[in-house]
Amino acid sequence: MAFSQTAVQLCEEEGTAPMEQFLLKVLRNEMASREQARRARFLREAVFSVYKTLEGFDFASVSLPPALTRQELTSLQFVAAKTNLVMYGPVGTGKTHLATALGVEACNRSMRTKFFTAAELVVRLSEALKEGMLDKLLASVLRADLLIIDEWGYVPVDRQGAQLLFRVIADSYEQRSLILTTNLEFSKWGTIFTDDQMAAAMIDRLAHHGHILLFEGESYRMKHALMRQKDQVKSPWPDGEICTIFLGILA
Repeated sequence: MAFSQTAVQLCEEEGTAPMEQFLLKVLRNEMASREQARRARFLREAVFSVYKTLEGFDFASVSLPPALTRQELTSLQFVAAKTNLVMYGPVGTGKTHLATALGVEACNRSMRTKFFTAAELVVRLSEALKEGMLDKLLASVLRADLLIIDEWGYVPVDRQGAQLLFRVIADSYEQRSLILTTNLEFSKWGTIFTDDQMAAAMIDRLAHHGHILLFEGESYRMKHALMRQKDQVKSPWPDGEICTIFLGILA
């Protein structure tokens, strides 16, 4: 919050100590209120699918590369350095949780953040292209300091969709930090994005200033699914035996 030299001079010449203390208190409260409103706005604009925080996140299933410490990750030093993260591993191992929690932390630190699933982003970019609004949408998306694209490669995209995603990756190169969550190894990206060369160009830009985080273990959702809890699945037969049909399928 800036003040003119006249206001500063007036305080110096006519302000008493109690007046200055009161004014300082008012200004600090105003700055805190504005910062809180700014963080709330960034959270709304990020459009997270769920709200997650770093508190209580279990890092046991995550293998960080030697060049990235947990403190560097959670303090968001990678965002300031415009470094990318590719979170790779099976479904349900915490990739989206961690990506979202880092995004929420970024908003709380007054960093602009955007969250999309890859399929959602392709749809929005394709619709904007048809309506002649692609540049406007890209300008909005690429204002972010941190761009999170969830479920990367889960759904195949056509050539136009792949080209639009490539433009996002290319325009973000060395300009902002990207987080991608995926269960698809690099060697298979060409099959999803219709073009091996385009996939290779994406990987090249992501990897140049990037880290891979490996997620392992059992799916959290399957581990805690109600259908796997025997007291939740009762047999419809009179003898009251536990029905194991669904449990066998899930095992």
